[in-house]
This record gives sequence, structure tokens and C-alpha cells, in this order.
Amino acid sequence: MRRFALGMMTSAALMAGLASQVQASSKDYSKSTKTDLVTKIMGNKSYQVYSSLKLEEVTKKVKTKTKEKKKYTVKKKRKKKYTVKKKSKKGKTKYKTVKQVKYKWVTKTAYKNVKKKEWKFGKKLTASADFRYAHVQSKSYKVKDGKRYYYIYVDGRPVGYVNEKAFALSKANVVSQVSLVNNPSDSVGFNAKDAINYVTDQHGSLVDNDSVEISCKSAELNISDTGYVSSRKAGTAVLTFKYGKAKATSKLTVRGDAKEGISSADVTPVKTDLPEIETWSANDGARLSSSSTITSKDAVSSSHKYWATKTMSGNAKGADIETIFYHPAVLSAPGSSNLEAKVSSAVQGIDFYDNDLVTSNLDLGQADNWEARGHMVYYNMRKVKKYNWQLIPSKMLSFNTWLSYIKNIKVSPYMKLGHGQSVGSTKKYVYVLANWNRSNNWSNSQELIRVKKSTMEIDKIWTFKVWNGSAKYPRIFLNADVIDDNTLLALFHNASKHRYEYWKISRSGDSFKAKEVGATGSDLISNSAEVQGFVWNSAYDVYYIAFNDYLFKIGAGLDGKTDAGKLLNYYKFDTGRREFEGLSSYGPELYLNLNHPTETLKVNHITK
Repeated sequence: MRRFALGMMTSAALMAGLASQVQASSKDYSKSTKTDLVTKIMGNKSYQVYSSLKLEEVTKKVKTKTKEKKKYTVKKKRKKKYTVKKKSKKGKTKYKTVKQVKYKWVTKTAYKNVKKKEWKFGKKLTASADFRYAHVQSKSYKVKDGKRYYYIYVDGRPVGYVNEKAFALSKANVVSQVSLVNNPSDSVGFNAKDAINYVTDQHGSLVDNDSVEISCKSAELNISDTGYVSSRKAGTAVLTFKYGKAKATSKLTVRGDAKEGISSADVTPVKTDLPEIETWSANDGARLSSSSTITSKDAVSSSHKYWATKTMSGNAKGADIETIFYHPAVLSAPGSSNLEAKVSSAVQGIDFYDNDLVTSNLDLGQADNWEARGHMVYYNMRKVKKYNWQLIPSKMLSFNTWLSYIKNIKVSPYMKLGHGQSVGSTKKYVYVLANWNRSNNWSNSQELIRVKKSTMEIDKIWTFKVWNGSAKYPRIFLNADVIDDNTLLALFHNASKHRYEYWKISRSGDSFKAKEVGATGSDLISNSAEVQGFVWNSAYDVYYIAFNDYLFKIGAGLDGKTDAGKLLNYYKFDTGRREFEGLSSYGPELYLNLNHPTETLKVNHITK
């Protein structure tokens, strides 16, 4: 934990400090002061962004004034001395004229050429408000008139200089409310750092969550030395987050009903006549990453189209997938080594709502970590160009074209995502079921995170549990789809019984109920491959389940259009071992994602 102390200053030290400031004032600031590459959080105030900032030598005519002492003579009448005043007949006094020397100061004005150093801003590019929801970074600044001007990178592209007052200085932004299920079997608890959107230092730089001091005020609950709050008993608490002058609070509640989430897995699974189907291992998948694709040479300039080579019905061209969008190569500056700073192009999950696309972006290999974190990215697909967006981190696009793209992208703060494939959205919100894909179906609680689309910041966190009768038979969902703001549909692979279960999780206020709504009596893929995407298509009332190169269509039975759990078809696509990474559906349309490079494709010709 970082701590700061302010010591007493003696008068001698004060004088020394003043002397050093005088010396510093003569320092040549034309060169940038370099720092570590840090993420900057934009504030609510808008400042001008300039293309450059230089300390230049200029010649100016300077007006000078000098004073001179000038002698002059005046004549003055004086009465005659040592004489007796005699009045003439006319009654007049006699005077004599004398000369008197006087002096006066005269100001002379002149002009001379003087060389001096002066700050010069470059071209006005735009207002910092245009980058309010972008990923902003910096690694250098210049000092002008005692103020810092940082050179910023925006979504990976070098841009220009902005006053540091444009950043959120010494600010803490946390989730206002956290609601936890009462879970006597939860061995871990809630990580309080999950409630942090961001905390900044006095210069607006993102502070590592581990450096934030977190305290818990409660009569019933406490926080561990590692920052976890137990949910084994009911209670309320106020969590305080502090770093320097930045401070914020969050209200945490552990709900009272310990039986919440206990249900029954009693649906009879529908048997299938599937042959033994295998897919390749993810370790054998494509390795070419698009994380460095920032040049026209590397950028993809044509669409991919893959036809299904195998289906259950034997129709070799029963479906095809075709590119609709290539994602930006990266959305962070070169050298972004730490995970908070790096916005990777490795997408794990996607979701469409109308023309809004959201993605979960985790750096390669991070999805398997227990506390897997990354960023979510929002795209306004009304403005998306299929190919050019790959070049966002480069300077190959004109600034105005680039800016028009940036205004239609939002990047979330660094946040918990879990495996990253349980992503869904509604008109106002994005939801992430942030579960660990290596939990081995433990009985701990499951964390549901809600993100506001308007800001891409977390605004609410819940946890819930689903048990089949008791904690001995938990149901941990690695794949889920959001139906509306109160409903999830989730997929559970019961490997011991060789079946897939479909669960409906409903929220009322802060409480959750779970019900099994279907089951398929098959492992679908026989060599234990992991599910890479799950979604419900409302138009046809079917589920789609994706593996590395297979797509299965299964009846949902939620609207009475299909039989719940019945296998309807499957499709195999030869993509060059580029694994599917996430599924999404909006209306009748179906979408999937491929990495290496990252692209979103539309699925066509899938009939009822």
C-alpha cells in the first residue's frame, strides 16, 4: 500500500526550496519530462488539445523607456533687493528680471530587437471532451507557466498535448451498491476491488487497485487482509476506498435468505442420435495474433466467407458465415505492458443490441485466471466501416476520419470479466457473468456485473448461487445470455451425466430465482472441448452452442415453437483452426466472433 507523509519545513529549508524554484525557472523545458506509460482518466471539464507544444526562440521588438535629467533656464521676475519700495506717482512696485537654472526628468522611448523563448502551441485538434470515454495514455509532459501539458495517446494513436486539468485529478469512482447472496458455503467471499471503476492520483493517472486502501465499517461484516468480504452471514457494510485525496464509498449488503438460489435439476434430457464428434484442441488453434496489426501491409482488406462443410442433415452448404467488421488491432499505445493499460484485440465474448456491439477484451491467456480482468469495448455499428477500423491505433487515417470513429467507441475501465464469454446487453446496460472457467463447479457465489452503456462504467454488482438441492450439487455457469434486465439464460455442462442443462435465472429487486428449463442428453463434442459461445435466438426460439469449429442448434421451448433440449442441427466450419470466440443474436440475426485477426461475422442461411 502506498502512503505519503508531509514533514515539517524549517525556514532554512523553505529558503532553499525557493532558491531551487528560481533555478528551475531558468530550466529549458523544451524537452519533455518522461514518465512511465500510464493510463489517464478523463474528467468532466473540457480543454483544447493541440498537435504540438514547443519552446521556440523568437525575436521581438521591445519598447524601452529611459529617463534623463535635463537642464533648462527660466526667467523670473523678482522684487529688487535691498531697496526701499517707493511708490511712483502711479503707485507701482519696481521689479527686475533674473535667469534661473532648473532640472527635470524626461522619459525617452525607444525600440530594440530582443531574443526570447516563448511557448508555441501547434494546431488546435479538438476538445478533450471528445475523448471522455476513450482509452487515454501518456508517457511524457511539458511544463508551461507552471502547468503540466501531457502528450496523450488515444485508443493507441499518438495525438497531442492537453492541460492536465482535463483529467480526473485525485478522483475515486466506485460502484455505489453491491448486493451479495447469503452463501454459507462460499469459501472465498467478495473481492472489494471488483467495485472499483477507477482511482486516480493528483495528476489524473490510474492507480493500481492494489495501492488503494479499502476499509469496512459494519457491525456484522468485516474485510480480510486481502480485501475480501465474506457472504456467509447477512449484514450491511460501508466500504471506503482511499488513495491520497481520492475517496469514495460503496454500500454492501449480504441478503438474508440463505435458501435463495436452491432449486431442482429435474428436467428429463432429450436424447440425440449424434455420431461421435471431435474437434481440435485449442492448443492446436491458430496462433497469429492481430495485436500488432497497425500498418496497411498487415491490415485485412477483404472479407472472409466460410461455408459449412458438414451438417446433421447432410447439406454441405446449409449455412455460411461472412465478415461484417474487423476490430481495431489494439486500443492502447505501444509499450502497454501492464494489463490495466493494455486493451487487447483478443475478444472473448460479444453481444449485439440493435446497432450496439459490445465486446469483452482480455489479453491472451488471461481468461483462465481466477481474477481475470480486462476491458469492455462498445461500438456504434451504425458508423462502423468494415476495414478501416483496424488502423485506429496508427496515424494512417486522417485525423478527422479517425476522430469520427473514436466518437463511436467507448472503452470501459479495467474490470473483472471472468472467462469473458457470458456477455449480454439491453438498451441501457451491458451484463457480464464474471465466472472463473477453472473453478471445477465449486459452490461459491457467481458474480453478475452491470455496466452502463452511456459511460461503460460499472453501476451495480450482484452475486447469486444456483444449487440442485444443496451445496453438494452446485451449478456454475461459464456461458450465459441476457434476455432482459431481469432475466438470464445460462448453460451448464453436467459432464458426469453427459448432458447440457439450460437454466432460467430471474431477478426480482436484488433476489434471484433459478429454474431448469431444458436439457440435452449428450456431450455434443466427445473429446471434452470447451464451449466457446452460447446464445438464445428469440425469433426461432432456439439455442446456439459454439465449440472451436462447430455450431449446434437446439430447441429452447421457451415460446412453444420448439421442443426444449432437442438437437435440431449442427454445422462444421473450416476456418483454418481459428476458434469461435463468442456468439450473439438480435432478432432473427446470428453473429459470431473469430480471432487472429479479430473479426465479427454474420451467420447466414440457417433455416428453421
